[in-house]
Amino acid sequence: MKKCKIVCVVGTRPEAVKMAPVILALKAQEWADVRVLATAQHRHLLDQVLQVFGIAPDIDLDMMQPNQDLTALTARMLVAMDGVLKSEQPDVVLAQGDTTTVMVTALASFYLNIPFGHVEAGLRTGDMRRPFPEEMNRVLAGHMARWHFAPTESSRGNLLREGIADASVHVTGNTVIDALHMMAGKTPAATVAPGRRLMVVTAHRRESFGAPFVDICTAIRTLVDRNDDLEVLYPVHPNPNVKKVVDELLGSHPRISLIAPLDYQPFVAVMKAATLILTDSGGVQEEAPALGKPVLVLREETERPEAVSAGVVQLVGTNAARVVEAAQRLLDDPAAYRAMAKGVSPYGDGHAAARIVAVLQQFHATCN
Repeated sequence: MKKCKIVCVVGTRPEAVKMAPVILALKAQEWADVRVLATAQHRHLLDQVLQVFGIAPDIDLDMMQPNQDLTALTARMLVAMDGVLKSEQPDVVLAQGDTTTVMVTALASFYLNIPFGHVEAGLRTGDMRRPFPEEMNRVLAGHMARWHFAPTESSRGNLLREGIADASVHVTGNTVIDALHMMAGKTPAATVAPGRRLMVVTAHRRESFGAPFVDICTAIRTLVDRNDDLEVLYPVHPNPNVKKVVDELLGSHPRISLIAPLDYQPFVAVMKAATLILTDSGGVQEEAPALGKPVLVLREETERPEAVSAGVVQLVGTNAARVVEAAQRLLDDPAAYRAMAKGVSPYGDGHAAARIVAVLQQFHATCN
């Protein structure tokens, strides 16, 4: 039987984390010929994660440029992706999430009539500008996909309401929980000084550039000034629209540590040690609740409502007063803290990759 040639595309750190379990599961199948294509939309952050999981790209487009423009990135990537797919002639293409890499991969596959599988399909806020440009990217990718690997029933419902055929939607759980299980068991918590509490911050969204980032930093500084036992660890995204503001407003405080983005395993260790996490990241909204960590989301909308419904994630936006109020409540009120620190994981059981592999294996069997 002819092997099924599958090109797995990754471009950013979160994509690499969530695609790693799928790539490794497919590489273990005798029927699959797996090729890993890195667009390197984010160069260094992507390389870190692939190395942790022992994955080496077979093809590297090396797309990243300093302070890159979305239009130019999309155009360059589409031309490059078209050339690679014409050369590789895969039977299946897979990509995860909602980045420019995913949207371009789906479009190039569509143009070449190559079946495309969308991992983490069906996430929606209903607002094309929140998050920007991710909501547009995932909507477009979803309408060009052959398979929709939805993490939850809620995501499945979103797709069905958009007219996506039920037979093409497979509820698998989120592969981020697979990756977390792979790392958490062999990763001890980071060390926190006795008598100190650790607040971990990750924030980098484009829609927060400018005044919202100033508000986020103001809230962080206010919380540290109010709480003598609070330490902040902020792995700062290298985008200058983020780094410049964060460095100026937070860089001088002795209990705020601004560091380069962490490798995946050290970041898991930091999350395990945290008392509280403030983030605008999608992946952290999924990972931290599974570790029993309360999460305050620095966004007005989330495409991951399941954890909000479960009471382990709270949307607080970027308004400084609102962020401070929500965080201070958790720091002051043990009952409120316990209510959010449940260790609830509404995003899967750690077997999402196996379910994705099973769907593709069935497709392969019908094509031979």
